[in-house]
Amino acid sequence: MNLDDLPTAEFGFPGPLRDKLVAAILDGSKTTTSALAAGYIDEPLPAAGKVSAVLDSAGNRVAAIELTEVRVVRLGDVDLRHAIDEGEGFTSVAEWRADHEDFWHSPDVRAELGDPDFTVDDDTEIIAKRFRLLP
Repeated sequence: MNLDDLPTAEFGFPGPLRDKLVAAILDGSKTTTSALAAGYIDEPLPAAGKVSAVLDSAGNRVAAIELTEVRVVRLGDVDLRHAIDEGEGFTSVAEWRADHEDFWHSPDVRAELGDPDFTVDDDTEIIAKRFRLLP
């Protein structure tokens, strides 16, 4: 499989967070990720079976992943399995949520969404994606 032929998948923004997430993908500890449904207003949701090249902070294609499950979930309904499988060391849903709320309320995310006052609550829809690292 040629990584250059694949669409790309980005995790977080370039920098320390992306570096941490990509390392967790490469070592196999990260097998899920979460995205705001609000980020998919102008594009279709990804589907299980989609194969993408993971970008590192320098824009290099470093691995291929395949989506195995895509679910639309209320933020208030995210389960512990999903939180743990994000590979960031979360031991509770509350810990996962606090970390993600910090990210989703960041100036970068708010700018990307075009809403400087964007906030999440229990009813905010997220896209819970499960994937596998391809050899």
